[in-house]
Amino acid sequence: MTVTAAGPLPAAPYDVTVVGAGVVGSAIARELARHPHLRVALVEAQDDVGQGTSKANTAILHTGFDAHPGTLEARLVRDGARLLAGYAAESGIPVEPVGALLVAWDREQLAALPDLARQAVRNDCHDTALLDAAELYAREPRLGPGALGALHVPGESIVCPWSTTLAYATQAVRGGVDLHLDARVTAVSRRDGSHTLTTSRGPLHTRHLVNAAGLHADTLDRLLGHHAFTVTPRRGQLIVYDKLARDLVRHILLPVPTALGKGVLVAPTVYGNVLLGPTAEDLDDKAATGTTAQGLAALREKGRRILPALLDEEVTAVYAGLRAATEHDDYRIAAHPDQAYVTVGGIRSTGLTASLAVASHVTGLLGDAGLDLKHPVDLEPVRMPNLGAAFPRPHQQGPHVVVCHCEHVTLDEIRDALAATIPPRGLPGLRRRTRAGAGRCQGFHCGATVRELFGKTGRP
Repeated sequence: MTVTAAGPLPAAPYDVTVVGAGVVGSAIARELARHPHLRVALVEAQDDVGQGTSKANTAILHTGFDAHPGTLEARLVRDGARLLAGYAAESGIPVEPVGALLVAWDREQLAALPDLARQAVRNDCHDTALLDAAELYAREPRLGPGALGALHVPGESIVCPWSTTLAYATQAVRGGVDLHLDARVTAVSRRDGSHTLTTSRGPLHTRHLVNAAGLHADTLDRLLGHHAFTVTPRRGQLIVYDKLARDLVRHILLPVPTALGKGVLVAPTVYGNVLLGPTAEDLDDKAATGTTAQGLAALREKGRRILPALLDEEVTAVYAGLRAATEHDDYRIAAHPDQAYVTVGGIRSTGLTASLAVASHVTGLLGDAGLDLKHPVDLEPVRMPNLGAAFPRPHQQGPHVVVCHCEHVTLDEIRDALAATIPPRGLPGLRRRTRAGAGRCQGFHCGATVRELFGKTGRP
């Protein structure tokens, strides 16, 4: 098992290199690990897996009911939802099938619901149901006044996105993939059937190349001579409400979607909080992950209409993520066999759901381009520590020393994370793996102890 974060990269060429260790890149690396005769690298610009879009999203396992029928995204989301549900059950990743309500607040939105129900059927989602106002308020009694009806989508679920990405990457590394962190790709050249990647840690050589660079996928694509899409970072700001707000909402509350996305929602999380967001702001800066007073105020105003009582609850945290929006209505997955190169671009908010199906599709494209994919093997299963509030946690299963009392994180959980196959290289990574410091006090009480435990590992 090889995970590196410093020093020169190996000189020997890889058979395949995946650039980008987000949820999609990690899923692709995991799928390639099923072919142990291949030498595979997963290269990430930042110091941990899942550090980009994958760490800051609404954490919904979509059915794909509202995808554009016939698109690659629609197919991969549909297939990916089934695959991820099975994988999560096997791997201990928390999933709650809370269902969604697509709420109509005016006559125009209400008139759009039957078409969305028919679209769901075209996307192989056959269990939606139209609800009138009385049925809607019976299901969500704390909903704001004035809603006219809804489309019920019972298959929509909430999931832990951090555990999913980490599970994929862990299986990949245990299956023989080399994970190289802090290795930003700055240039690519190709000669004699091999790519040479210039990275912040020196050169890396590979026969086949997969571009899963997320927000920077267009930049890498251009280095290979292609101009098929442009990524526009779309910032989504979100507000996380305290766990005491959890009883206010029973479903994911969705607006009728627009061209910019699914709009502002209210959703429970598997951790027991309630999310409000996201905004949809097209920016030029691919590092602009800060929140703004204007954006948060706009969210609160929308939240006041959707679930008025939510605004009386305490805010635990605010954050922002950037989605890789493009000028196209579909994923930009394309093979270039003459270059032994596959680009995986324009993977928007559905990427978490579609990740395993994307991995299978991309691996097939590599096979079509000449990569030897004979005799795949089953990977040893992984079992992730449960972070879900609806499932048994370690502190409930015998005597434990609890370090983070807001999130009930035990000393053993922190030690296990620090000794894991892919350990955190910073306190934010430890927080994502354990929830330590992510609760009501945001680490005020446990922060010193957590920092001391982290420091004892000898990592920077």
